[in-house]
Amino acid sequence: FTVPPFFQFGSWIGGDRDGNPFVTNEVTRSTLLENRLTGLRRYQRRLGELVRALSVTERSVPVTDRFREVLERELAATGDGDEIAARNPGELFRQYLACMLRRLQVMALATERGDTRRDPAGYASADALIADLKLIESELEGAGRPEIGRLLVEPVRREVEVFRFSTVRLDVRENTTKLNAALAEVWRAAAPDGAGPALGAESEAWRGWLQAELARPLVGGEGMPAVPADAAETLGMFYLVQRLRDEIDREAFGTFVLSMTRSVSDLLGAYLLAKAAGLFADTAGIESCTLPIVPLFETIEDLQRAPAIMKELLGVPLVRRSVRAQGGVQEVMIGYSDSNKDGGFLTSNWELYKAQIKLTRLGKELGVPIAFFHGRGGSVSRGGAPTGRAIAAQPAGSIQGRMRITEQGEVVSFKYANRGTAQYQIELLASSVVEHSLKSEREEALVPTAEFDEAMEALSGAAQAAYRGLIDSPHLLLYYQAASPLEELTLLNIGSRPARRFGAKSLSDLRAIPWVFAWSQNRHFVPGWYGVGSGILTFLQVRGARGSALLGRMYNDSRLFRLIVDEVEKTLSYVDLDIAREYASLVPEPSVRDAIFPLIEAEYHRTIEAVLRLSGGSELAERFPRFRRRLARRLPTVNLVSRQQVELLRRFRESGGDRTQEEQLSALLLSINCLAAGFGATG
Repeated sequence: FTVPPFFQFGSWIGGDRDGNPFVTNEVTRSTLLENRLTGLRRYQRRLGELVRALSVTERSVPVTDRFREVLERELAATGDGDEIAARNPGELFRQYLACMLRRLQVMALATERGDTRRDPAGYASADALIADLKLIESELEGAGRPEIGRLLVEPVRREVEVFRFSTVRLDVRENTTKLNAALAEVWRAAAPDGAGPALGAESEAWRGWLQAELARPLVGGEGMPAVPADAAETLGMFYLVQRLRDEIDREAFGTFVLSMTRSVSDLLGAYLLAKAAGLFADTAGIESCTLPIVPLFETIEDLQRAPAIMKELLGVPLVRRSVRAQGGVQEVMIGYSDSNKDGGFLTSNWELYKAQIKLTRLGKELGVPIAFFHGRGGSVSRGGAPTGRAIAAQPAGSIQGRMRITEQGEVVSFKYANRGTAQYQIELLASSVVEHSLKSEREEALVPTAEFDEAMEALSGAAQAAYRGLIDSPHLLLYYQAASPLEELTLLNIGSRPARRFGAKSLSDLRAIPWVFAWSQNRHFVPGWYGVGSGILTFLQVRGARGSALLGRMYNDSRLFRLIVDEVEKTLSYVDLDIAREYASLVPEPSVRDAIFPLIEAEYHRTIEAVLRLSGGSELAERFPRFRRRLARRLPTVNLVSRQQVELLRRFRESGGDRTQEEQLSALLLSINCLAAGFGATG
């Protein structure tokens, strides 16, 4: 039994253009080149090691006539086969590896020049390199020396099977607004009068046009329509995917992720652009899309609508054919950050949980398994939680041996820079996924119960009402901008995306990352706990003793509820109201400060009371001794830096853009980095 590659590695560095004008098609192309070169250089080193290690001669390990014929062809193809043979007399495997290295060298040099076209002197695909390695393994096994192949050659082959010629699968992500704007330009270019869709993207005319274009037979060589530059960039992205998949590797790209998916029309639009770019296959007149289209549901409303959207989408014959051709599994990405920003911590977790249950059930009904891509990680507010517990708390039957997760840049080095730590993380992921897949549907802690679900619904409603009471305050934005280093975060040289999707200074346009980052810097940590206390205490007030007993059972028996309470308790340990009050003093208008800070202070005390009533503890995080020890070591320094940052913000904002401000900026940015390192998270 041969174990297939267990992990697949993806990235969207250079492919995520959701609200990021700096990720262009040229950036995506250069990213693919860099990824390709990284893989090729790695394989060159690994084959070089094999050349040194595989010193057996044909006397000790006889080879087949077939291998000799293949070797002769390869030696002739290099142009200097006699020299290679003379350098390694009788060492046929070394000769063959030298020919393989020559092919990789041709490809590496071309990649360095920016040339991705296939060269007959290189490898046509990663599959061809894998075939060469398998041939060597086969010869060693046939000669009675399988252990050599297993110890030396197989590890290299496994690397190529996983990383191929692209190192990672690059996911491409774009926002629905940009995609629909590009499609509207395509409509205008095709319309006789040049008029665009009159009623917007949700109109019947728009849906009808999408369906008609998708039903139109494939016609080769049409080329990209003449559209404005912004739309051409979006369209060009799909053409680039088509070309580089052909030139670099068929698995160079993973999926196309459509963020802020709100309707079936949004997804059909992505299918149409894929079709226009030649990303459709035509088998006996039946078309299917070769690029997986993945919806991303992010807001509370979108998560609630996700099952209905996916049911309608999977009812489209083209989509069903495409999913079947791509492996029979429909991927769905769910967003933890934006749903938290939209509805608060408790509501976000509950709506994500419900959406997974309903989508998993839908997949079973339709015979199309749903695989979830979890956009989580880093801070608690963005879905970060202990890996094993987070996976164990997923709904029963929702993983089924398939799970995609994001690892935030801020935690990659923490988890994977050390070989031992990296191996532990990989083993933890694998074992957690396997255990959940095998056991979850028989575990009482994951079996849905009407009583628990009804209670979660009530808790979520009360928590969201409290959270929205803060978020919808007309004073919040002014308070938030003044009482945190929100605007100063944009001056940091980290990440690449602007803090706002479309440049508007509103909470709705603000990205989830700076939203969380700024609240953690000013020691409020609002996204990680606000509303939970009101939700629990309101529930207890209404339900009385029976409600208290019910929450006690949920705390002991519901993995989801226990995980929520535990992570809220840890987050509350980071909050320091005295320091938060100092940040609040930066707000110039007393009326704004007095409208917001008392709300946060009162909810903080309510949430502590609620959490301790459930846990039975006398103080925060006493159930997590390792966490408390680690935090206790850091807090003296972190608190000092927080207080210094308040003064740095005050001076920086009062200075008028002179050299003094530049000096203060350096210290201010250093304080931001220090606090991020101290808490182990940014946004």
